[in-house]
Amino acid sequence: MSVFFRAAVLAAALICPPVFAADGPAHVGKYDSTPEDIAAINKVVQDFQTALKTKDVKLLSSLMLNSNILWASPANPEGIAKVRETIDVNFDGLSPITGYPDFAEFIKTEKQMVEERFYNVRITQDRHIAFVLFDFDFRIGDKVINHGLEAWQMLKVADNKWKIVSVYWSSKGKPK
Repeated sequence: MSVFFRAAVLAAALICPPVFAADGPAHVGKYDSTPEDIAAINKVVQDFQTALKTKDVKLLSSLMLNSNILWASPANPEGIAKVRETIDVNFDGLSPITGYPDFAEFIKTEKQMVEERFYNVRITQDRHIAFVLFDFDFRIGDKVINHGLEAWQMLKVADNKWKIVSVYWSSKGKPK
């Protein structure tokens, strides 16, 4: 199962909560979540935004599990089909060329202010895993260059710090 497919299934589950049968198990939809963990996850969200605005790539990297996390805006199904028909029958919609290191380099070298604004932030956390889902717009200078839906997978690591394990987003370009 491709990373893209797993990410799409996860995002669908977050957006469309399951419908529970009256006789479903009692544990469904009940998570071990603490106010402290939710606050720590929110702090990662705030630190991410601060790191972009201040171009603090060291802070940004401290929020990631490692530099090789999934960091992608997957191609849409039509784009995937076109590439499969014309170039690569195995194309899955993810580019192996770009990722977190390229994003960090972009933040570090972009001359204008960079800002990502988050709206409708939703956090689902169960013990040592969490999912953060939000609407966003991405700005360079005073212009919105991209907007869409963004999803993070997070993991609470051995030192009890929350780290971003993957970042993927839809890409709609400048809003009308």
